[in-house]
Amino acid sequence: MTLPRILTIMGSGETSPTMVSTHRMLVGKLPKPVRATLLDTPYGFQENAPELATKAVEYFNTSINVALDVAGLTEISAGDALATEKGLQLVADAQYVFAGPGSPSYALRQWSGTPLAGLLMKKLRSGGIVTFASAAALTLGKYTLPVYEIYKAGEPPRWLDGLDILSELGIKAALIPHYNNAEGGHHDTRFCYMGERRLSFLERELPEDVYVLGVDEHTGMVLDIDSDEATVVGKGVVTIRVQGVSQEFASGTVIPLDKLRDPSTSARPSEKPKVDTSTSSAEEIIDSNLRQATERLDSEFSVAIASGNADAAARAALDLDDAIAGWSVDTLQSDDLDFARSVLRSMITRLAGAATGGLRDPREVVGPFVDVLLELRAQVRADKRFDLSDIIRDRLAATNVEVRDTPQGAEWGFRES
Repeated sequence: MTLPRILTIMGSGETSPTMVSTHRMLVGKLPKPVRATLLDTPYGFQENAPELATKAVEYFNTSINVALDVAGLTEISAGDALATEKGLQLVADAQYVFAGPGSPSYALRQWSGTPLAGLLMKKLRSGGIVTFASAAALTLGKYTLPVYEIYKAGEPPRWLDGLDILSELGIKAALIPHYNNAEGGHHDTRFCYMGERRLSFLERELPEDVYVLGVDEHTGMVLDIDSDEATVVGKGVVTIRVQGVSQEFASGTVIPLDKLRDPSTSARPSEKPKVDTSTSSAEEIIDSNLRQATERLDSEFSVAIASGNADAAARAALDLDDAIAGWSVDTLQSDDLDFARSVLRSMITRLAGAATGGLRDPREVVGPFVDVLLELRAQVRADKRFDLSDIIRDRLAATNVEVRDTPQGAEWGFRES
């Protein structure tokens, strides 16, 4: 089977629910079993690098149904030479190479003087899929932003030489993910935390034949070399910016690669998507992050409680538990996880309390309601989240429902008041 030649760029959300369908679509183009490798260099300087790798492996295993090998190339310059060779061989043999968050400048230092860029370009010539997101995506262009150094350490805005993988496709661009970032609130953090003032300065430092190519958060661009087209996927837009003038391309737009090679060309994008990245068995994902999902489900839960609908309330609680699991990789270093867990605890408390507060006739609803809560309790116990398990048991006990753990599973019954 001839392998497809695809470069996929993700602005962010590469291990979140929003990009599951894109990953699935891509690996669906490869023969089974898929040989996939995580290029873990960008975050190799972080103390939690092993945990980040484990989370990515879990994400691919559970959400994409693909086993992901870890290249182990976190410290190439000071690492073991044999381990480096083994890691590079994994990349060379992989049909699907994935890299994501971290520091672009650190990654470039580690990859300098290695065959890494050549291995990636070979896949785009001979067959294979390369998916780079966030920090890794920053390295793909002719020039790279040292984001941490500029935004965190206050160094003067400047460009670094990038891997220039895009040149393999004839594209001369400085690639900027997180293009629509809004974390700054009252100060401008668009354009990967640069803001308009610094981006305008940096843009003037580019050669005349190099432009800025921006990819929004939770957005991707699938560059199919065989069809000579790029398809925008996800929630946001892709932006071609030339000397301060921007063209935006919405999700579902198919862009001729000639348009990316020369933004002034008359090649016209199509509004009809040629790549279907929708999921057939799941509801459409409408959340951009875990906090948004938490707030939406908490609102649904409150409406269900107010209307006396125990089933809908329990479903919202279970959906939030699923959302926590789905977003856990993308929010590993975020306060959103703590927020979501606190809301889930609140839901359990309110749901248990409502069982005797007039939701419905207890003879009709208590049995199914308790069963739902016990299923949730079994799930959180399997995840070793015994704090949530104890909360469920204690809240049921407060409503005179006694839970007994037996070798055959949890049993329950009413206690005398």
